[in-house]
Amino acid sequence: MGMMGIEESGIKRADTLIVLDFETTGLSPDMGDRTIEVGAVKLVAGDVVERFQALMNPGMRISGFIESYTGISNDMLDSAPPCGEVMADFRAFIGDYNLVAHNASFDKRFLDAELSRISHTYGGAFGCSLLVSRRLFTAAPNHKLGTLVDYLNIEAKGSFHRALYDAEMTAKLWIGILYKLRRSYGIDDAPFSLLQKIMKTPKKSLPSLLARYSIEYS
Repeated sequence: MGMMGIEESGIKRADTLIVLDFETTGLSPDMGDRTIEVGAVKLVAGDVVERFQALMNPGMRISGFIESYTGISNDMLDSAPPCGEVMADFRAFIGDYNLVAHNASFDKRFLDAELSRISHTYGGAFGCSLLVSRRLFTAAPNHKLGTLVDYLNIEAKGSFHRALYDAEMTAKLWIGILYKLRRSYGIDDAPFSLLQKIMKTPKKSLPSLLARYSIEYS
């Protein structure tokens, strides 16, 4: 079976995971910022099989900037359930699946902070579509989600900066990443652990990593 072994199946696959996105009151939970919306899609063998979307009341007013940036108003949040209630539901949704987000360090900080408030943890590992894209799509003008959607000619109908839409677009980008691995490097059914390696590999070392993986895995 080669480099990764037969155990890389099921939720260890890179095409079977949860792609998520948070909208928040600001940039850092360490500064008291909270989540106001979560959106996520569950991929199984590359297909979206389930979606999760919910607004949540952070217990504070959000700024005019965040209202205009996200399209989420204070009035919308006033009638939303509290963060803890939504996050308990979301923890059930993600199960033990691995997780992907675009600029994952941001979303991971908020996921960790919100779940810690309700004494929950999770078992999956995080992947970052931004970091992988920087290594695989070096000719892209930049690696913002919207730019990559255009660069890869991904069909996009909706508004960025709403959580479920961004999660849907990130999922399409992630499938585009896996297609790139198949087309350019002959790597089918990539395990999640390979994508984690790509995230951490310097660009100059990436071709040799993927060539070695392709030979040993095939």
